[in-house]
Amino acid sequence: MSAAILPAGIAEAVPFDRDGLVAAIAQQHDSGEVLMLAWMNRESLAETLATGEVCYWSRSRQRLWRKGETSGQRQRLVELRVDCDGDTLLLLVDQSGVACHTGRRNCFFRAWREGRLETIAEVLVDPKTLYGF
Repeated sequence: MSAAILPAGIAEAVPFDRDGLVAAIAQQHDSGEVLMLAWMNRESLAETLATGEVCYWSRSRQRLWRKGETSGQRQRLVELRVDCDGDTLLLLVDQSGVACHTGRRNCFFRAWREGRLETIAEVLVDPKTLYGF
């Protein structure tokens, strides 16, 4: 399978939005921990399915974003699930290291409690170490 061509079953099941994107939730396959939400386009989804290494579309950089290409904190695809409407993907992954660019295990490290946002997870890896800046 070419990295630019989606398998027919997926291509028919996922109605990409007007920008050619679909929401993708990454979840640690063995613990159920929700790690992050990102976006995929046809090319990133096809590459993910072809290689087993998760690739997203970066809306800010307008290019493919291969998870871990800079930080080494990769996501290996274990299973792909499509929701009932086809407008959200659930990626069951094996995350190596942290998933969040802030150096936390996941991107959901703030909780609304008692009328304010509270940080509920600490930084595990300094982002300067992850990205060399």
